[in-house]
Amino acid sequence: MAENSAPTTPLLRVVNPDATPEEIAAIVAVLSSLGTAAEAPRPPRSAWASPARAVRGTHTAGAGAWRASGLPR
Repeated sequence: MAENSAPTTPLLRVVNPDATPEEIAAIVAVLSSLGTAAEAPRPPRSAWASPARAVRGTHTAGAGAWRASGLPR
């Protein structure tokens, strides 16, 4: 044994001596499926890749409206 290793306790202990290997395998499969880690948060989407850019906005009529329609918002 390594000097830094601490004694570990078992994660699962079978109390019923009549449990079959299939029953134990089923319990282990269910418990291992419950212990999945949460997904990592997605990074924020940049304004350049935003789907809102594809939607045409409304333009107002008036002086300079034609020129303002081509300017970024």
